[in-house]
Amino acid sequence: MTEEKKIDDFLYHKNTSFYKEFKEKKISQQIPKNHIIEKIKTVMDPEIPVNLYDLGLIYNINVDEKNNIIIEMTLTNPNCPVADSLPESVGNAISSLVNISSIKIILVWHPKWSKKMMSEDAKLALDVF
Repeated sequence: MTEEKKIDDFLYHKNTSFYKEFKEKKISQQIPKNHIIEKIKTVMDPEIPVNLYDLGLIYNINVDEKNNIIIEMTLTNPNCPVADSLPESVGNAISSLVNISSIKIILVWHPKWSKKMMSEDAKLALDVF
């Protein structure tokens, strides 16, 4: 019998993620999501001249009351050669915000990324209609 394969079986880095905990635990106010998005927009895709947020690679941003930030993101292709570096780039960009307790970036593959997930700005920049 042949075992059914999943996409994770073919990935080089099956558990690619980023985690950083901060010593500073003083929480004066909750970090607004738009501040996190601004930082994510500074991270460009190395092969496409568009930032990761506008490409639609950021699926979910959660910030709890202690400013623990959890981000679920994907890549345009599971075989992307920078799969191990993009979560770290996103985490490092966010790290400059103040009052963070922790950052966790999780690379997910569902739903599968498509061009429909791109912002209008990204579609215009790449001539995708």
